[in-house]
Amino acid sequence: MTMRQMKESSEQHFVIKPQLQNTMNSVQKSPKSAQNGKGPPSQEPQNQSSPPSRNRGRRRGRGGRKSDQAEAFMRPSSRPCTVTDGPVIAEMNRAIVSAIPNGSIGNGGSLCEAEMGFPSSTKSLSFAPRPGYGQLGTKCIVKANHFFAELPDKDLNQYDVTIIPEVVSRTVNRAIIAELVKLYKESELGMRLPAYDGRKSLYTAGELPFARKEFTIKLIDEEDGTNGPKREMEYRVVIKFVAQANLHHLGQFLSGKRADGPQDALQILDIVLRELSMKRYCPIGRSFFCPDIRRPHHLGNGLEAWCGFYQSIRPTQMGLSLNIDMTAAAFIEALPVIEFIAQLLGKDVLSRPLSDADRIKVKKALRGVKVEVTHRENVRRKYRVSGITTQPTRELVFPVDDNLNMKSVVEYFQEMYGFTIQYTHLPCLQVGNQKKANYLPMEACKIVEGQRYTKRLSEKQITSLLKFTCQRPRDRENDILQTVQHNAYEQDSYAKEFGIKISENLASMEARVLPTPWLKYHETGKEKDCLPQVGQWNMMNKKMINGMTVSRWACINFSRSVQESVARGFCNELVQMCQVSGMEFNLEPVIPIYTARPEQVEKALKQVYHACTNKLKAKELDLLLAILPDNNGSLYGDLKRICETDLGLISQCCLTKHVFKISKQYLSNVSLKINVKMGGRNTVLLDAIRCRIPLVSDIPTIIFGADVTHPENGEDSSPSVAAVVASQDWPEVTKYAGLVCAQAHRQELIQDLYKTWHDPIRGTVSGGMIRDLLVSFRKATGQKPQRIIFYRDGVSEGQFYQVLLFELDAIRKACASLEPNYQPPVTFIVVQKRHHTRLFANNHRDRSSTDKSGNILPGTVVDSKICHPTEFDFYLCSHAGIQGTSRPAHYHVLWDENNFTADGIQSLTNNLCYTYARCTRSVSVVPPAYYAHLAAFRARFYMEPDAQDNGYGKTVRPLPALKENVKRVMFYC
Repeated sequence: MTMRQMKESSEQHFVIKPQLQNTMNSVQKSPKSAQNGKGPPSQEPQNQSSPPSRNRGRRRGRGGRKSDQAEAFMRPSSRPCTVTDGPVIAEMNRAIVSAIPNGSIGNGGSLCEAEMGFPSSTKSLSFAPRPGYGQLGTKCIVKANHFFAELPDKDLNQYDVTIIPEVVSRTVNRAIIAELVKLYKESELGMRLPAYDGRKSLYTAGELPFARKEFTIKLIDEEDGTNGPKREMEYRVVIKFVAQANLHHLGQFLSGKRADGPQDALQILDIVLRELSMKRYCPIGRSFFCPDIRRPHHLGNGLEAWCGFYQSIRPTQMGLSLNIDMTAAAFIEALPVIEFIAQLLGKDVLSRPLSDADRIKVKKALRGVKVEVTHRENVRRKYRVSGITTQPTRELVFPVDDNLNMKSVVEYFQEMYGFTIQYTHLPCLQVGNQKKANYLPMEACKIVEGQRYTKRLSEKQITSLLKFTCQRPRDRENDILQTVQHNAYEQDSYAKEFGIKISENLASMEARVLPTPWLKYHETGKEKDCLPQVGQWNMMNKKMINGMTVSRWACINFSRSVQESVARGFCNELVQMCQVSGMEFNLEPVIPIYTARPEQVEKALKQVYHACTNKLKAKELDLLLAILPDNNGSLYGDLKRICETDLGLISQCCLTKHVFKISKQYLSNVSLKINVKMGGRNTVLLDAIRCRIPLVSDIPTIIFGADVTHPENGEDSSPSVAAVVASQDWPEVTKYAGLVCAQAHRQELIQDLYKTWHDPIRGTVSGGMIRDLLVSFRKATGQKPQRIIFYRDGVSEGQFYQVLLFELDAIRKACASLEPNYQPPVTFIVVQKRHHTRLFANNHRDRSSTDKSGNILPGTVVDSKICHPTEFDFYLCSHAGIQGTSRPAHYHVLWDENNFTADGIQSLTNNLCYTYARCTRSVSVVPPAYYAHLAAFRARFYMEPDAQDNGYGKTVRPLPALKENVKRVMFYC
C-alpha cells in the first residue's frame, strides 16, 4: 500500500501504514510500591513509548489551561500515527449499503441525504476474535450462576405447525398441541414427546413417522359461561417437516472451531428446557413466576411482587450453559375488584360515589385486566375489562330483546342469577367490545391471578420492589441452587426425551482482581495522590485537580418548608465545601435568595435570570442553585429544560431533606458535580498524567460513550432519545461533552451520528453528533483524534450486527467528512448491564476475597469458561457492592482496529471506572457509557407533551437545541 498524507490547517502530518505497529499493546505491571499501597507508582513509564516530553507529567492549575499550554497543544505533533487500512476495512465497506431515512434537520436547511448503512449480509462480517486471555491482576476462584448442560447425541428435527382456524393465544395453541400429544403420542407420533414454541414450530428428538400429517382436535372451552353444555371447538392441525438442526456444527462452535453458532439448535434446546416450566409457572419473557417460590410482597395500590427465576441456554467456553437467576416482577393482586379499587384510591369506596378523577384512575388501572365472575356458584367465566361506565349501576339499563324493551342491570342480575347488587352507587365494569359491551357489577368480579402489571410503578412501589429483590450474595446463591434442585432437570420428561443433562453445581472458574489505579489530585492539597481502598475513597485532604471559579451565582427556593435563613445557611455550607475542595467560589450571590412556587417555575427562572443579567450588566450567571421539594413532580424536568435549552444556565438542584440535614458527604458530592458542570475536573488517573496507558497515552485518543433510552411500557408512540458523549481532554480522558437527539419510537440505531443535508447558501453540509464531537475535541486539545474507542450501551445480542454495521459506518463517514483519507482506527465495544450472570465468592466466609457487602472485590474480571467460545468479551465487576448482589458489566468487543490485548482493554475499562465525576467510588459501568445514559435520560425532560404522539411517523420532532455554554460541559451530571 502506498503511503498517504493527511494535512490540516495546522500543517500536522500523519502517516498511514497497512498494519498497526504499536509497541504499547501490553499492560505494564506497576512497581511493587503501587501494589502494596505504600506509595504511588514511580514517575517514569517502563519499557514503552510515550508522548513528547512536553506532555509528560503536565500539571494544570485551577481555572483551566494557560495560554502557553494551549499554544503547545496546537504545535505540530512530532510522532506519526499508524492506522489499520486494508482488506478488513474493504470487507467492512462491502458489507454496507446506503439508505436514506426521512427527517428534518435544523439550521434552516432541509434534509436531502442522511447516510445509513445496513448489512447486505450479516455473514459478511465477523466480530473481533479473542486475542488471548488476560494475565494481569491477582488470581482467585469465583462461582457463576451457570450450570453445565451436556450436549445431546440425538438428531433435532423441526416441524411447521398450522392450526386452522388460526389462534392468537399461545395458551390456547399449547392446549391444542397438548391434547394432540395426549391422543396420538403412542400411535401417530411414534412415541415421540415433542416440544412446542406456542406458535409455528414443533421440535422432536428423532424423526416422526411422517413428513406431513393432518389431525383433527376437539377442545372444550372451559371458560364458556352458558348454562347448557360447554362449547366444543374443533381445530385442524397440520404438522409438516421443515429441517434438521446440525448438532455437529454446534459442537464445533462450542469447541472454538467455528466462528458462527447454529442459532436453530440453540433455540430448540432452549425451548425444550422451558417446556415443563411453561406448564408449572406463569411465563413472562424468559422468566417464570409463581407465588409459591417466595411469599408475595405487598407493593400497595392493589399490586404485589412475585419472585421468579430467569432461565436461558447459552453457548460458552465450557460448552452449553444454563443461566439461572432469581428475579421479581409486579403483579396485580387477585383481589375482589372492589377491594382492589379501595387500595388503588386509598379510601373507602363502599359509602360514596366515585368522583370523575377517581373513575378515570380506576378505568386506567383496570383496562385490559382479566376478571372472573363470582356470583354464579361453580361457574367462573373470565372476561377482559374494556372500561367502566360513566353512570352508577342503579342508572344502567339495556335492551333485552329486538323490540328494545329495557331492563335495569340491578333487575337483570336479581332475576337471572338471584344476585342482589348492594353497591349500586358504583359504576359497572364494561367487558367485550364497544359494539356489544356487557355490564358486570364490580362486587361480582374478582381479578384473575397471575397477571403482570406492565404500567409505570410509583416511586414508593419501586422502592418496595427493590427491597424485596435485594439479596445478599450468599442468599441469592442458595435460592438459585434451590431453584435448580426444585426444577429437577434430571427428571424432566422433555430433557430426558432430548437427552439433555444439567449439572446441579454452579460453574467455578479462575478470575483476576485487577490492580486499583492511583488517582491524581491537585498539588496544593495535603494528599496529592490517592490509592482507593476496595473501590472507594474520600475528598479529605484533597483538592480537585482543576477546580473552577464560580464568581456569579444565584439561588432559587421552590420549597415552602425551607425558610430563607435555612436556605442561606445551606448555601454558605455548600460554598465553603466547594472552596475546601479546591474551587474559587464567591461567598455572596448576585441577588438575595429568591422564593418561588413550583407551579410558576418558568416565570420564576426568567425573573431570576433577568434580575441577575441586569445587575451584572450582560455578564452571564455561572451557576443557579435550586432548592426543590422532596416530591416535586415535573418541577425538576421543567427546570432543567428551561435552564439548558432556553436560558443557557447551569443549574444544581438540591432536595429539601438535604437542606435540613446537612451532611458533609452530601455537600462533598454536590461540590464534585458543580465543578464538572463548570468545566473542571475532579481527579485524573495518575497513569494518564504520566502517559502510561496503553493505546491511549501514545497518540491523541478520543473515547466515546453512546446510549439510547426508550419510552416506558405503555407509551406506544413517544420517541426514543439517543445520546453521545466524548472525552475532551487528552491524555487525561476525564472530561466529556455530550449531545442528544430524538428519534423514532424504539429505534435502537442512533440516527444522528452522521448526516448530510442541503443548505440553500452552503450547499451540501455535513453534520451529526460524531462529527461535532470530533471537532469539539480538536478545539479543546489542539489535536485531532488519531484513535477512537467507542463504548456503546444498551444493545442486545440480537442487534449486534445491525448496530455495528450502521454506527461504525457513521463513524467512518463523519471522519471522512472532516478531511480526505482521515480514518483513525476504531475499537467498538458493547456494554451490557441487563444480563443475568452473577459472580459469587468461592468461599463466602473468606473476608479477604469479599467486600463489606459480601460481594466479590472491585476489579474482578472473568474472560474464560462462561464467556463466548470465540469472540472478545469479558465480565468486569468494577465496583464495590453496597447492598444486594453486585451485577458485573459485560463488555463485548465487536470491532478492534487498535489491536487491544485482553489485559489492555480490561485494565483501561476498569481504570476509567475510577474517574466517574459524581462520587468518590468506582462505578459499575465505564463512565462514558454511564454519562451517555444520564444525558439521554435528561433529554427526555426536553420533549414537549404533544411530542409523545409522533414517534411512529416518518419524522420526529427534534429536541430543542442545547445552549452552547451548556453542551460544552457535563450538564447531565
